[in-house]
Amino acid sequence: MDKVWLVSVNMGYGHQRTAYPLRTLAYKGEVINANDYEGIPESDRRFWRRSQAFYEAISRFKMAPFVGDYAFALYDKFQRIANIYPKRDMSRPNLAVREMYSLMRGGWGKDLIDRLRKKRLPLLTTFYMPAFMAEYFDYPEEIYAVICDTDISRAWAPLDPMSSRIKYFVPNERVYERLKLYGVKKRNIFLTGYPLPVENITSEEGVRAWKTDILVRDLKSRLVNLDLKKRYFERYKVLVTKMLGRLPAKSDHPLTILFSVGGAGAQKEIGLRAVRSLASRIKNEETKVILSAGTKETLKNYFEEGMKKMHLGLNGGVEILYEKDLCAYFKTFNEILRKTDILWTKPSELSFYASLGLPILIAPTIGSHEDFNKRWLIKSGFGLTQENPDYTNQWLYDWLEEGYLAEAAMEGFVEGEKMGVLNIERVIFQKKDD
Repeated sequence: MDKVWLVSVNMGYGHQRTAYPLRTLAYKGEVINANDYEGIPESDRRFWRRSQAFYEAISRFKMAPFVGDYAFALYDKFQRIANIYPKRDMSRPNLAVREMYSLMRGGWGKDLIDRLRKKRLPLLTTFYMPAFMAEYFDYPEEIYAVICDTDISRAWAPLDPMSSRIKYFVPNERVYERLKLYGVKKRNIFLTGYPLPVENITSEEGVRAWKTDILVRDLKSRLVNLDLKKRYFERYKVLVTKMLGRLPAKSDHPLTILFSVGGAGAQKEIGLRAVRSLASRIKNEETKVILSAGTKETLKNYFEEGMKKMHLGLNGGVEILYEKDLCAYFKTFNEILRKTDILWTKPSELSFYASLGLPILIAPTIGSHEDFNKRWLIKSGFGLTQENPDYTNQWLYDWLEEGYLAEAAMEGFVEGEKMGVLNIERVIFQKKDD
């Protein structure tokens, strides 16, 4: 039976969003949250809750004037990613790793691994701690970890990486090189790409072939909206035609921006400021804005109140994406992406969605790993850094007329790895190309 135990954590959306496309590999289609499963010992739950509450609080506090950046910088030192140059041995465990292993010596995570041990399946996790726990408590099957950032801190490698049997699925070359510097054996690192939602790529059931029929169809309509003066198309007509075929004369939807807020709810005011600037175009049905509140009802209420103050009804020109259930949220989010032209977000795991032909409008970073994600997006040509949200109506439409966002969309489509789910499945179950 080609199934795995799929383990994540519900701390923000990143690790669970990474797990969502892999659920077809999961036993009974279930994603187990290491910090919130049925029967978790109260001592384990308390530790996880403290960690999550502190991170969300400090993420929101970062937006406070003057003191916010300073307070977050102190916290960020513990998860900082060191400069990769000069390349050197970076295998020495940092304080965070030593502290995690100290907690495991006290029994943290043993209950989870004992439960999984009852049915021997490969363990696939989107967070490093369950992988460390599985190895520490002698889980008998293969242990795999999926990495969901473009660069990583030493926290992702175990205490003794040279003797570890944990295998890593990495999204890009930088992470591949970083893990080797952390002491992870080359044979335990697989360059698979990030696991993107299959339903946004192909209609091929089971993803047995390298098809991108859905992705191509959506991108063709998107490019029409992103290249208002056809300047990009005039310069790269041969490339566009070769990769996509003939573009439609008109898009099947108005220019649509999806503003996605992280799980901690930070940066929510940016979305409202952008809507206020675009109000005239929204009323004229030139532009549509979708404000993603995720599963946070308080955030949904915040957006609704903001719309009332601007006298903008939620009548199609502005929508709020909100679901009570996390899986329902991811499902709806992926559906909405098919008619989205610009993904506006801080550079989290959503940075990899550029490979779907979605230009990323980069909001301010929160944390060292997002600084590296931002750098990767810009160097790759997949995204552009936002300007002042109060003047979105001006700078955004200048970029649309110049074709900058159309270029980013094509760059992500051509250069980005799309079949991460298929690559991961092939490694775990040792399948050959079809």
